[in-house]
Amino acid sequence: MTSRKVLGLTGSIGMGKSTVAGMFRELGVPVFDADAAVHALQGPGGALLAAIESEFPGTTGPLGVDRQKLGAAVFGDPGKLARLERIVHPAVGAMRGDFLRENAGAPLIVFDVPLLYEKGGQAGLDAVAVVSAPAAQQRQRVLARPGMTSEKFEQILALQVPDAEKRARADFVIDTGGSLEATRDQVAGIVRTLTRAE
Repeated sequence: MTSRKVLGLTGSIGMGKSTVAGMFRELGVPVFDADAAVHALQGPGGALLAAIESEFPGTTGPLGVDRQKLGAAVFGDPGKLARLERIVHPAVGAMRGDFLRENAGAPLIVFDVPLLYEKGGQAGLDAVAVVSAPAAQQRQRVLARPGMTSEKFEQILALQVPDAEKRARADFVIDTGGSLEATRDQVAGIVRTLTRAE
């Protein structure tokens, strides 16, 4: 019986989750990036292109899925979004299974899942860490992104479980409102806690 732990890592937009995932990697912890998996499946030559094109004609091309066209095809239509998810989720699940097997000897594995609470992704996890920062800092970070507007930011927030609820449900809260060093210390502390011999 393995004592390996699986930690879910999540957080709302602009909270610093990608930075924190990088910190886990620096400490030698394998990180499965759900977004990167989706990009690989939908990118040039991606395994899901034929299925997506068949279901949503005109949304793919030589560069893979045209995210704007696919977004326009499913946005605001729960039925179409569900059809897309039925194509994407099993494939991501299979990649996650492969990742677990490839890293079978690791004492700790991190699943980086942006919409963990929104999509019910807690199954099979030993703990969840939520990356969080003060709302004003979050807003400042997000609005600094190219092409981002206040309206877009509000729309994205409306689709995500509120930060306060995520914090309340999490086993660990990683506060990225301070220095990078302070954040690194928090990450190292979680790794120590989860890899201690029981």
